[in-house]
Amino acid sequence: MRVGVVTFPGTLDDRDAARAVRLAGGEAVALWHADPDLQGVDAVILPGGFSYGDYLRAGAIARFAPLMSSIVDAARGGLPVLGICNGFQILCEAHLLPGSMIKNDGRTFLCREQVLTVQNADTAWTRDYRAGQRITVPLKNQDGQFVADERTLAELEAEGRVVFRYADDNPNGSRHDIAGITNAAGNVVGLMPHPEHAVEPGYGPDGATGPRTGTDGLAMFTSVVRALVA
Repeated sequence: MRVGVVTFPGTLDDRDAARAVRLAGGEAVALWHADPDLQGVDAVILPGGFSYGDYLRAGAIARFAPLMSSIVDAARGGLPVLGICNGFQILCEAHLLPGSMIKNDGRTFLCREQVLTVQNADTAWTRDYRAGQRITVPLKNQDGQFVADERTLAELEAEGRVVFRYADDNPNGSRHDIAGITNAAGNVVGLMPHPEHAVEPGYGPDGATGPRTGTDGLAMFTSVVRALVA
């Protein structure tokens, strides 16, 4: 399965995301922000970083990249799309996901290992998890506080569209401890923590299966490969 990984000016984690795709058994395809051609990929990842330096507002400029018009149309047609950190911010700015990301309530950049609870294991990106499972992946952001109006928050909760929730503590003040959400169809997912940095034994944080296993994030990428094969 061919999974496109987008690079914007300021993207940092595109190579990490591409490696995660390959470890999951997929083919990573490099996509350039200025080229609207999706190259026939079966899914797309918007990786982390600081697109356009986060000037104006995180993700606000990247949302207007030529490739994003193609991604928005394809996502509305069912293409699986994952936004990680800055990618989540871009998905919100592009209105593929509701809400917005603002600065952490502590007003500082965070970099830490973060425990998450899987809330929704039925999306294209989470089928290899189970609901209620706790995973540990890295978190690194400065605009990671998810906010939305009360009506939107109520809809997300009622429709089961909260995909990941911060466990044990809330590092950035996100409403309802939300770390990741999905659209109504379940093909578009955004989250602030970085699963692509927890895909290889010995290199990631302590995982659910033991110390320094470092692979709790890999299921996000195997999930979409399995979903596409199915």
